[in-house]
Amino acid sequence: MCGIAGFLASSLPNETERYIRILQIALQHRGKDDQGVYLSPQRDIALIHTRLAILDLSQNGHQPMPIADQRYWITFNGEIYNFLELREQLKNEGETFFSNTDTEVILKLYAKYGERCLEFLRGMFAFAIWDEHEKVCFMARDPFGIKPIYYWCQGKTLIFASELRAIMALGIIPKQLSPIGLYTYLTNGSVSEPWTIIDGVKSLEAGSSLRWQDGKIHHQKYWEINFPSVIYGDHSVAPSYAPTAAKLSLEAITTTREALFNSVKHHLISDVPIGIFLSGGIDSTALVAIARQMQSNELRTYSLAFKEEAWNEGAIAKQVADHFGTSHTEYLLTADLAQDLLPEYWRSLDQPTIDGFNTFCISQIAHQQGMKVVLSGLGSDELFGGYGTFRQVPRMVDQRQNVAFLKAIAKVVGNGLEQLAQSPKYRRFGAFLSKENSIQNAYNLVRGVFSTWEAYQLVQFYLGEDVGEQVKNEIVTFLNEEKQSFQEFPTPQDEVSYLELSRYMRNQLLRDSDVMSMKWGLELRVPFVDCDLFTAISQIPASMRLHKNKQLLTHAIPEIPEYIINRQKRGFTIPFVQWIDKDWLKGTMEIKIPSHIPLPPQQWYRRWSLVVLQNWLQALSL
Repeated sequence: MCGIAGFLASSLPNETERYIRILQIALQHRGKDDQGVYLSPQRDIALIHTRLAILDLSQNGHQPMPIADQRYWITFNGEIYNFLELREQLKNEGETFFSNTDTEVILKLYAKYGERCLEFLRGMFAFAIWDEHEKVCFMARDPFGIKPIYYWCQGKTLIFASELRAIMALGIIPKQLSPIGLYTYLTNGSVSEPWTIIDGVKSLEAGSSLRWQDGKIHHQKYWEINFPSVIYGDHSVAPSYAPTAAKLSLEAITTTREALFNSVKHHLISDVPIGIFLSGGIDSTALVAIARQMQSNELRTYSLAFKEEAWNEGAIAKQVADHFGTSHTEYLLTADLAQDLLPEYWRSLDQPTIDGFNTFCISQIAHQQGMKVVLSGLGSDELFGGYGTFRQVPRMVDQRQNVAFLKAIAKVVGNGLEQLAQSPKYRRFGAFLSKENSIQNAYNLVRGVFSTWEAYQLVQFYLGEDVGEQVKNEIVTFLNEEKQSFQEFPTPQDEVSYLELSRYMRNQLLRDSDVMSMKWGLELRVPFVDCDLFTAISQIPASMRLHKNKQLLTHAIPEIPEYIINRQKRGFTIPFVQWIDKDWLKGTMEIKIPSHIPLPPQQWYRRWSLVVLQNWLQALSL
């Protein structure tokens, strides 16, 4: 896992070396084992790399890496889990290799197949390849968006990096907030790609590539999340919301087990030890159960514990660790320790997010224990229906559809609730009523932070009163485009799964996991977020795949102890709500919103979202 960056321009400034050094320093925490630079003969192209060595720890893995004739150069962040198979295939076709890295495999594939190389790759990745002959830069990001890449393009100049703050550190780009980026943060708790919180800087979308030549950019979407409408065994996909799940078939269970074992096997490929974040829930326990059968050597696990009983999973995590014989480390996170850690957390934020502090804390412990790679159970809830949204959202749409009088007055009632209700929940409910009755809008209500109207007011406050109508028009355009681009799904539950995968998981969980683990030079791998796994399991109809309590997963991995399966689900969260009464957190939670913006009494997560934004703005001197 690494940090990547680059300049592409018709001519670089005289301060090229200084800019390169700024980017190296800004990304150093992502890889302290090595760093490198490629500067083209004309000094108009620079590729930058900081390396966290995981595969082939020798200097043969140095990046940016060239191919033999030095036509192609690559700077790559990520892991290609099927690189050994691909390497063998290329060797059979006559290729030779000087390293044992997945980086060289990508480069050889690109030289041989061009942009079609993406069809072969299984893993998490963000990379840029420079073709010195054609003067073309090709950038790509993995299908689910596990690894990030941000870019800014103006005229014939393109700047890209693994983190937004690395680009901003150059001092070239105006520190101006993006209206849409800010709006999505306020409504969702994270910024939705392809936008970022900074105007003009974009995130290359998951499953996309970018081709740059002489200042011209061409985007290509090479992969989409898709749930096929299929007949599976004796169970056809239900055309509408079905509250009663189908009986699990042996075929579905076997398919799931084989796909999970295959994914974990590939995610365990490493030349350094691998640990597992263990929460005591079904997902991380499943990973430990599978990994234990594949690794006879020491298996390390890490968990957070709290004094607050409602949040504490330390004891159950320890019980799982003992059950599977892992070397376990528990970190007791108290309110006082959190107070000490928050200043460093603020400095680590790449973009504002209401999540991430938990990963920041547990990653620090794994780093202090000497780990470079850990596995996480992230992505299982989205794939197997572990969230309440899978039942709550379709039910809301059905109930609204069945209340006849609401159809006539929904918009009027909704507008009134959104602007006048004293409950944040009813304000978001009003926003739902004021829009069409759809899974997407119901999902926004359940997952939302601020309502649409509230977000308008706050965006106007942060950007300035004089841009109010302009901002509103931009956001309306964005919402219309988002609606028009939406696809059809076999069932409402499939649509919820898509939303959880493409919004909550991609824009918040994966992004926070990358930033906060890499802050500590730690590579975080997510075996549940794997294309081969998804392809296999997405063929199983929602009535089985999203069976309540993740029964497909627990039947596929019967090694999960009953005391884990029968526990009530708890999220991997921090007890901020219990810490609010602490004097230090009271001060931290102060928000600076003028009284003319009529926000009702704030729930803690709404207050927290504004506090995060204020601290992020302060760190960026905005």
